[in-house]
Amino acid sequence: MPDNPTLRIHRLSPGASLPRYQSDGAAGLDLSAALPEAMTIPRGAVRLVPTGLAVEIPEGYEGQIRPRSGLAIRQGVTVVNAPGTIDSDYRGEVRVGLVNLGPEPYTIEAGERIAQLVIAPVTRVEIEEVGELTATARGAGGFGSTGR
Repeated sequence: MPDNPTLRIHRLSPGASLPRYQSDGAAGLDLSAALPEAMTIPRGAVRLVPTGLAVEIPEGYEGQIRPRSGLAIRQGVTVVNAPGTIDSDYRGEVRVGLVNLGPEPYTIEAGERIAQLVIAPVTRVEIEEVGELTATARGAGGFGSTGR
């Protein structure tokens, strides 16, 4: 197996927590909220939550921002554009768009783990415009066309 790529991280806020894997088999690094004080997300609302971090993702990779399953299932708070993408040439602060789909307002505390960051390889394709596409048995069927 090739060497693991290096994720370079710049802490923008002194209280920001470096992301970390929570277990040996974890695919995602947990991201935490870098807040001066607690932030409440009203029911049905979306908030952009700062992490206090900027990252340098290796060329040929992307960062995927994904929900934390416990927060999503127990509280109904999830990443609004899941998975969000951080491109390798982005150098600004990593912020997480959270939506509260739960029945009650949810308060995020400073330092609370709010999302996961998965570093994944990117494949770029060549574009070829054609007059028609190759036929398949499925054709244009979508949204449930292959069964339950």
